[in-house]
Amino acid sequence: MASFFEMQGKAMRDLFAQALPGGGGGTMEGAGGLSALLPKGIEAGELGEWAKASTEMQQMWLEFMAHQAQSSAGKVMQAKNLLDPAQWLMISQTMLKQFPQGAIEAQTRLAQDSLQLWKGVFESALGNLAGSGGQEAKETAALPRSDRRFADPAWREQPAFVLLHQTYLMLTEYFQQAAASMDGIDSEKKKQLQFAISALSEAMSPDNFLLTNPVVMKRTVETKGQNLVRGMQHLITDLKRGQLTHTDPNAFTLGENLAATPGKVVHETPLFQLLQYSPSTSDVYAAPLVIFPPWINRFYILDLTPKKSFIKWAVDQGFTVFVVSWKSADASMGDVVWDDYIRSQIEAIDHIRDRLNVPDVHAIGYCVAGTTLAATLAILARRGEADKVRTATFFTAQVDFERSGDLKHFIDDSQLEMIDQLSPEGYLDGRYLAATFNALRGKDLIWNYVVNNYLLGEDYPAFDLLHWNGDVTNLPSKWHNEYLRDLYRDNKLVVPDALMADGTPIDLTLVKTPSYIQAGREDHIAPAESVWRITDHFAGPLEFLLAGSGHIAGVVNPPAAGKYQYWTGDSKAPSLGAFVESAEEHPGSWWPHWLAWLDGQAPERVPATGKRKPGGRGDRVLDDAPGSYVKTR
Repeated sequence: MASFFEMQGKAMRDLFAQALPGGGGGTMEGAGGLSALLPKGIEAGELGEWAKASTEMQQMWLEFMAHQAQSSAGKVMQAKNLLDPAQWLMISQTMLKQFPQGAIEAQTRLAQDSLQLWKGVFESALGNLAGSGGQEAKETAALPRSDRRFADPAWREQPAFVLLHQTYLMLTEYFQQAAASMDGIDSEKKKQLQFAISALSEAMSPDNFLLTNPVVMKRTVETKGQNLVRGMQHLITDLKRGQLTHTDPNAFTLGENLAATPGKVVHETPLFQLLQYSPSTSDVYAAPLVIFPPWINRFYILDLTPKKSFIKWAVDQGFTVFVVSWKSADASMGDVVWDDYIRSQIEAIDHIRDRLNVPDVHAIGYCVAGTTLAATLAILARRGEADKVRTATFFTAQVDFERSGDLKHFIDDSQLEMIDQLSPEGYLDGRYLAATFNALRGKDLIWNYVVNNYLLGEDYPAFDLLHWNGDVTNLPSKWHNEYLRDLYRDNKLVVPDALMADGTPIDLTLVKTPSYIQAGREDHIAPAESVWRITDHFAGPLEFLLAGSGHIAGVVNPPAAGKYQYWTGDSKAPSLGAFVESAEEHPGSWWPHWLAWLDGQAPERVPATGKRKPGGRGDRVLDDAPGSYVKTR
């Protein structure tokens, strides 16, 4: 089967050609689309500029097809299909076929009847507005539904575009409500149906298509097609990468303006590098801090620009900070499983203890590394070694996956089989996972960029967070499948001794380590309700905090930014709802609250001398931070 992304590209090329004057092969008088918008009496010179734009796009497409033919010779292309952002439309269509069709068809007929009613209402309303108040009245009149995708005045200037986007919003709302009220299917299938309908509605929005988006049509006329030339350049670049671009790829360099906090690589294994950061204070906390970031992303989400860096902030508060930088998987890691990541966490803890001659460490686990840290703590407890970790902090980490959010829609038997097919060399290409996370917020992370990059031809912004988001990592496929099956699908981690790692059964109820639990109120990857459930399983003292925003911005919220808020309350409440009901809201960053909690657990400080300063006299180090693993693609 031909690559869906290539088919999408061909469709866009054809659409671009039809939209340009003469692009469909006819004359100026007979051309549709944008031709109707061109001012009368267009001069020959201007027509030449349109022709030039059309020729440039055709030439770019021919060059791209030649590149594809050369690069794909002798290769199996099937795996690339699922790396295409638009492939999620096809996945959603496949999901829809699993559900009863009769109900959908009946609802479709009702929606069609409603559409006729709405059409009459809009024609009448717009006609009255045009007659009584003119254009100004039309632009200021309240419409039944609003959406920021249609905020530009161009969507209100012509009755056809008003009707188009209002009908789209009406139908989207109708089908979402119909799916929510559908009977006769189990709850998981219903959630999948709701997700599929949401994904389809986002993909079919009229703002995603050149000839149904008045903003794009205006831009095309104003630039004489040059926005489409730039858009074609962006499209072809993404086709070659197999990944949607969100930001200027040349705006950032690791070690210079990202991941630039000074430090050294002090330990290395085939699975991770251990970074230690140089102190910025004369004395430091006696208990060092080790951060375990998720290996599904690059660690520098916690070390973006200096103003946003959690790592730099923690160093400036007086912590001796260590960070694990995981290796992006390759063919040599085909047998890596969860046990290896747990052993790595224990190895990093032991190496730090030995290096600094300290009895214990503070540990942070973010997302999947937090889930793993919970298992590590349970194993250490069963082995009688729990005192190696003074405190544990969990950033948006789940241990109970019963209510783990939209990601569960990608975890049924068919999806797991698909992942197996995508991993012939023992690892899963990180672009697949990036597409999965993008699909969870398709309106913001896929279709918004289709419009801006491909149709409007806008330049990419220099945005550090989006640069990190697109810097994907590969995953060991054996670990990934076991993780999805055992935790997400079967929820075994919360069943005492149902799982074993490194020869030791895992029982979370043995964990008595003082723990700080942070959740994001708007987190769509690790929902707050799911994160809360860690309080049902640990036996030690807990501090739960609910942060404003989501999975990333809810964590990376430096105090100087003055953004968002957080809530504190009764961490022993019977539910998240009960916690929220009595919680106290605080403005700004939660980082100082965490610092105060940690200081209360271990206030002792020591001089920042000896190996507290990595790379000093007699200290063997391997490389400067951020190391080489983070740069491996």
